[in-house]
Amino acid sequence: MSNSTIETDVSTLQARWRADLAALPSTPDNIPSFFFGHGSPMLVSKPSFMPRVGEKVMQWGGPNGPLATFLRDFGPALLEKYNPKAIVVFSAHWETDNVRLVTDYAAENPLLMDYYNFPPEMYRLQFKSHGDSVVSKRVVELFKEAGLKARLTPKTEPRGDDGRGYPGPGLDHGVFIPFSIMFGEELKSVPVIQASIDSSLSPEDNIAIGRAMRQLRRESILLLSGGLTLHNLRDFQSMSPFTAKDLHKDFDKAIINAVNVADSKERKKELIGLTTHTGFRAAHPREEHFVPIYVALGAGEEDGDAKLIGDIFGAKTVAFF
Repeated sequence: MSNSTIETDVSTLQARWRADLAALPSTPDNIPSFFFGHGSPMLVSKPSFMPRVGEKVMQWGGPNGPLATFLRDFGPALLEKYNPKAIVVFSAHWETDNVRLVTDYAAENPLLMDYYNFPPEMYRLQFKSHGDSVVSKRVVELFKEAGLKARLTPKTEPRGDDGRGYPGPGLDHGVFIPFSIMFGEELKSVPVIQASIDSSLSPEDNIAIGRAMRQLRRESILLLSGGLTLHNLRDFQSMSPFTAKDLHKDFDKAIINAVNVADSKERKKELIGLTTHTGFRAAHPREEHFVPIYVALGAGEEDGDAKLIGDIFGAKTVAFF
């Protein structure tokens, strides 16, 4: 049984993460890579299936909860501290097999509304951003240099090659939902490029993806990898500390312990070992929302540091540098 206490007061959490964000290294020529909690559409709207979700889950994951509050601090802090030339983002919602796909929309990034049964206004959400073909081609080049197959996604091709059947290309909701909170409805100053994670969902394969991107950090490009440290749509109550079981809370504590390991090699071992934790399957019936942490890990330094920035139950943010 878990005896650990999980902080639930938003003002207390905010004071902590603001201090942690301020303490990040100011290195625009070597930007940390980040795994961040990208949340769900609940961040901006109450879902029509609220009775099944529950008020306590909505309280934690909704527009006034800690993750939405964190993201409103996180985005501006990143732009101010690093002034990135571009953002390259990975999302739990875009997997491809054997080939990395990279968006290339020089004009405006379309949005992929890849969710169901939400109110009509959820399909009118705005997040205006643009890509950069030079950066997109650089991403593909670095993948190929690392021995990974990669190509740009044609503008007319259904995005993904993952067999999910969503019509058209675009940034998925694991990007445009949190980005609209982080940066507002329009981000003019910084191009946004999305690349796919590996559908094997192997920690090692996704570490390799991040490792291939490491050089971008030294080219003033911000690497963000979005997912959730707890994602179980079969058990909505698991996604709030007010209703989660001890098994979920034990897994949450194990993540904190792994990130806080001082030795980088042992830390990597502990992070990979989280997929065999007794609470892992209760937190993640499928791994896709957890493996983006390995992309961020791979993009960090092999012998570097890791810092827990947003210690939010189920939606932690970690910097690797």
